[in-house]
Amino acid sequence: MALFADRRAAGRVLAADLDSWRGSDAVVLGIARGGVVVAAVVARALALPLDAVVVRKLGAAGHEEFAVGAIADGVRIITADAVRWAGMTPRDVERVETAERDELRRRTAAYGTGHADLRGRTAIVIDDGVATGASALAACRALRTQQPSRIVLAVPVAPEEWEPPGDTVDEYVCPHRDADFWAVGQYYDAFAQTSDAEVVALLRDASTGSATASGP
Repeated sequence: MALFADRRAAGRVLAADLDSWRGSDAVVLGIARGGVVVAAVVARALALPLDAVVVRKLGAAGHEEFAVGAIADGVRIITADAVRWAGMTPRDVERVETAERDELRRRTAAYGTGHADLRGRTAIVIDDGVATGASALAACRALRTQQPSRIVLAVPVAPEEWEPPGDTVDEYVCPHRDADFWAVGQYYDAFAQTSDAEVVALLRDASTGSATASGP
């Protein structure tokens, strides 16, 4: 049995660690797609509004689950060590990035994100886990341009040694930090890919106060 049954179970654990934000002026933002499932549970538990932030991982050639970087609106992060490990040339990275920018635009349009006013408020950024951290940092840097007063990055699980840089994240919450970490999916019994339709439904349900946003 893994640490979490599914993303909703992880959301309930994370909500307990974020309880001090209950009923505050904070906004919960899930990193689409899987992070929105976790974030929806947190937002409902803490009576906070929910939005999403779209990020695209730049996967290594032949090992797409391994990120060599990430992109978000106005943000590009490339991890030089990861690029060298993957044996990718600058042209390889550019080819991957071009395809992912098209997908970034498609998902942003499909989800209708970015409606929450973050100016002067706390942005609680949530994903289903951190591996290299590229996606989480891209999301936080993109949101920083909206002038929130504080950015809190919250994930259920991450490598023990990983910490976000202080100029990107003001507070980091992670209830399970594992020294033997190798992939986010190992901590979930059910870790199927989240669909566009599920993301759209979670955001819609949160805006209307539907109970389905938190799931069983």
